[in-house]
Amino acid sequence: MAKVLLKDLNKKYDDTHAVKNVNLEIRDREFVVLVGPSGCGKTTTLRMVAGLEEITSGEISIDGRVVNDLPPMDRDIAMVFQNYALYPHMSVYDNMAFGLKMRKFGRDEIQKRVREAAEILGIQPLLARRPRQLSGGQRQRVALGRAIVRHPRVFLFDEPLSNLDAKLRVQMRVELKRLHERLETTAIYVTHDQVEAMTLGDRVVVMKDGLVQQVGEPLDLYSRPANRFVAGFIGSPAMNFVEVSISGAGTDLWAEAHGLRLQVPPRVAQRVASHPEKRLTLGIRPEAVRIANGAADDYSFATAVDVVEPLGNEILLNFRAGGVPMVARVDPGVRVKAHENIRLSLDPERLHFFDAKTEAAI
Repeated sequence: MAKVLLKDLNKKYDDTHAVKNVNLEIRDREFVVLVGPSGCGKTTTLRMVAGLEEITSGEISIDGRVVNDLPPMDRDIAMVFQNYALYPHMSVYDNMAFGLKMRKFGRDEIQKRVREAAEILGIQPLLARRPRQLSGGQRQRVALGRAIVRHPRVFLFDEPLSNLDAKLRVQMRVELKRLHERLETTAIYVTHDQVEAMTLGDRVVVMKDGLVQQVGEPLDLYSRPANRFVAGFIGSPAMNFVEVSISGAGTDLWAEAHGLRLQVPPRVAQRVASHPEKRLTLGIRPEAVRIANGAADDYSFATAVDVVEPLGNEILLNFRAGGVPMVARVDPGVRVKAHENIRLSLDPERLHFFDAKTEAAI
């Protein structure tokens, strides 16, 4: 197993600065997920670790050894790709054994490793088949098996589940988590799917425009986002945002926007009061919005429901507040119809404030 250290890592393509000063320590046996929108630099970062992309500047070390100039085969890593990359004319067994044969492993050792990997992945009955005879999920398991037989110090995953259907992705997420716990190997996983990132990662690295926005455990990112981008990217449905003006004095502050007037919670009032800007961005998670019970208070407001989305285990209510569209996640037992006038209440402990210019959390 190994620790991976990225120090001041940069990648430039002519005038495009794809990865900008990435500093990251991936601990031994840790499962770290790089997540972000297309073009954020996550796959480029992974490919530099693998040795498939040349580093413009910076340093990559694996288990204390700088690998900048080492070819991929000498880095003791194994990579699982999005497109499986299986040889169509070979059996499953031969696909899994091919890398070991190229490294001159003995026949008995190859057979032992392939059988062990097949048992871990539950694909023993498939070893004689060709890739065209396999489903998408089975092909993905073969690709994983080809990496497992290497016994690498680091596993690299480049969006390996993106070609699978929704149900199979859920199943494979669970299997990948079990696999990592069984193998106890350092793993770096790239995805654009924040649900995958939250469910798989011991820690998650959120990237945007080549920059690392925040690194942390999944629930820390969710509950304490460093900026508006992280707050909006992590979570589904996404966090609601509304631009508000701050009025009042001392810690008796109010956030106002187009008919919406809410008291600034005491826990953040002092920080908001000391902030030089009087216009901020208010962030509200959909589950922090609920149907109001009782009389109006400092955290409730009237609105009309635009669209009702019943999902079985929850209901999403689309409405407008502060002049912008918002979404509330409510209990499935709530009976609300489209265009009905209702009163909603916000959980003051789950309100977030961001600087309107820098987008940093306050």
